[in-house]
Amino acid sequence: MNLILVRRNEITYSSSAKSQARVLLSDRRADHIRQVHQPSLGDALKLGVISGEIFNAQVVGISEQGVALEWDSALGVPPPEALPVVLVLALPRPKMLRRILQSAASMGVKEIWLIHSYRVDKSYWSSPLLDYEALMMQLQLGLEQSGDTIMPTLHLRKRFKPFVEDELPALVAGRKAWVAHPYDAEKAPMPSDQPSLVAVGPEGGFITYEVSKLMDAGLNPLSLGQRILRVETAIPVVLTRLFP
Repeated sequence: MNLILVRRNEITYSSSAKSQARVLLSDRRADHIRQVHQPSLGDALKLGVISGEIFNAQVVGISEQGVALEWDSALGVPPPEALPVVLVLALPRPKMLRRILQSAASMGVKEIWLIHSYRVDKSYWSSPLLDYEALMMQLQLGLEQSGDTIMPTLHLRKRFKPFVEDELPALVAGRKAWVAHPYDAEKAPMPSDQPSLVAVGPEGGFITYEVSKLMDAGLNPLSLGQRILRVETAIPVVLTRLFP
């Protein structure tokens, strides 16, 4: 945890110095601070307000009740810039999904669409790991790792064809759009900051029909080279190929 993330409703403010903010943590964040950071009173830790700025917070209390942090809310800095990308991802195995969401959030992806496809097992959609709070926790873990505060937006679509025909064209508009596909595909272009959309299939890839439908919606097949990569590897590879 390289950034302690807090919600706005956890923060209290001093009545005498209105910019002086304080939070008392008593959950996994407090445990992490005590066990990993092992700070002394007065030490500084990086703290971020979800959807807000990043601060240097001072440790002002360590006890069984929790860890207390204080900071000047007028001295924040903005979070890192987001990647200008929409990630469309065929729903992977739930246990793999946790790692993928953390990785995508840590790399600066701010819009993720999880969709169904032919090679996605329908049972994946009923996994308790797809509970909203569970998904948000994985995204938050990614932000804590990378030092970011802006939560990605996550969309779930259980039907492939309606999504591709009714929603995907609007997402593609104004963006370069790609589907990671190892066959008859273009090589990755030079990295740029151009707004883009990237679709990544499940293990085994999108079937031919699905690739055709994605191309009809404006996506171009994109090759990552001769090696066939796992989904959790392909996503960071394609993002680093496309963006500087």
